[in-house]
Amino acid sequence: MSNSHTLKNVQAIPRVAVIGAGYWGKNLVRNFHAIQALEAICESDSQAVMVLRESYPGIKFVQNYSDIINDPAIQAVAIATPAETHATIVREALLAGKDVFVEKPLCLYVDQGKELVALAKDRARILMVGHLLWYHPAILELKTLIDSGELGRVQYIYSNRLNLGKIRREENILWSFAPHDISVILGLLGEMPESVQAQGGNYLQQQIADVTVSLLSFPSGVKAHIFVSWLHPFKEQKLIVVGDKKMAVFDDVEKTDKLRLFPHSIAWKAHHPIANKADAQPVVLDEKEPLREECLHFIECIQSRKTPRTDGVEGLQVLTVLQQCQIALEQKISDRTEQTSVSSLGYFAHESACVDEGVEIGEGTSIWHFSHILKGTRIGTQCKIGQNVVVGPNVSIGNGVKIQNNVSVYEGVTLEDSVFCGPSMVFTNVFNPRSDIPRMNELQRTLVRKGATLGANCTILCGLTVGRYAFIGAGSVVTRDVPDYALVLGSPARVTGWMCECGVKLVWSEQEAVCVCSGRYTMDGVDICKRVDLER
Repeated sequence: MSNSHTLKNVQAIPRVAVIGAGYWGKNLVRNFHAIQALEAICESDSQAVMVLRESYPGIKFVQNYSDIINDPAIQAVAIATPAETHATIVREALLAGKDVFVEKPLCLYVDQGKELVALAKDRARILMVGHLLWYHPAILELKTLIDSGELGRVQYIYSNRLNLGKIRREENILWSFAPHDISVILGLLGEMPESVQAQGGNYLQQQIADVTVSLLSFPSGVKAHIFVSWLHPFKEQKLIVVGDKKMAVFDDVEKTDKLRLFPHSIAWKAHHPIANKADAQPVVLDEKEPLREECLHFIECIQSRKTPRTDGVEGLQVLTVLQQCQIALEQKISDRTEQTSVSSLGYFAHESACVDEGVEIGEGTSIWHFSHILKGTRIGTQCKIGQNVVVGPNVSIGNGVKIQNNVSVYEGVTLEDSVFCGPSMVFTNVFNPRSDIPRMNELQRTLVRKGATLGANCTILCGLTVGRYAFIGAGSVVTRDVPDYALVLGSPARVTGWMCECGVKLVWSEQEAVCVCSGRYTMDGVDICKRVDLER
């Protein structure tokens, strides 16, 4: 990466849109604007938009990220939305041919992360994860010191990331604070842990850890522990690396001398270890804003097509360790509950989930935090039910279905195999509801056919059929039946194109289309798309 704070080739600066300009996203807006790369801002909060418009005149503002995805003038996106939306937005951006920067974590599940990394490679797109510390001069210098042998053989590492707030309700402290430290520890050591342990405490909100301590054990013999808390009387951000020659302390709260070396030594006298303490040695560092360096690095990777320092593979490694820590944390809290859920029932249900009697759930399905499966419901095999999901009563869900966080699948809705329901999308089951007039005997049936994708925050009105492998854009409102393979966008949703079963928009030559995956399609009339290369 260039050491300058400005880009060398100003004429070729790619156009970037920031999706999510809230608590952290506004900092990305500031930096991409400062390096003359900002093209557009996607933010749904009208008050935030009013403030941003005053600071960034001439910048395009939109409320729906699909407008960013479909804008050919935008080459890359920077995503700073809630973590539960990352997988959907990253995937759609990559499929649209855009380079992607996404704040940590890459996504919430390892299998999703693998799909995104593979998709970025297949599409030859840049995928970069916002692990900010790898753009801090102190961490880069620390990596150099370790690799050069200055510290000797690394023996153990520990980090503290502590503060009072910002307390979240959608994720625990592990997922909120620990990704930065996991990223640095993995990068400094150049290896993945062979075992993970974790424990924590829930004090403010049931089932959401406010304090966690994780212990990572590496094949080289190094051990690392990570202590994170948002219930701490003062702010502390320290990373300590203990080598057999020197010890290093990175203290990001300090105004100066953020990185110091301690050339302490241990002498053995009469078979007893004696500590010889030495004065701290400050390490001279370049004064650079890490976030500015991170944004510059993303732009330069787009221009040069080189692999980012924190690419999707690195993000997937961090996600893997995070998930291992989460599993270890849950096992520590209630090992008996998890064993019963997985081994005797064939599926996993988090201890905070509620599964009524008279429910059928297939093998390999997982049901996560605070979700409720009501009586009479049947869920197939290998499904993934996210957090705060309600299903039922009497709902039928096929195999391999993914339902993201904050979705309610009401009675009257049927999901066939491999349906994807994006975060916070909405089903309805009564056409004209009134609070004081019971209408459960007037339910209208909704059928979502095999392989269909329902984008984040879309709404499906009742009594409709969504066709096989149809694709409903984020935020769309569906008021009529959707044909097979159709791409529908807007409110009310209209057919704007056609999608391959692999999730790529089809490009037509007269009445035929051949996808990059070799799938072949024809149009039969105005609104009937058929796949013709496979027998159905």
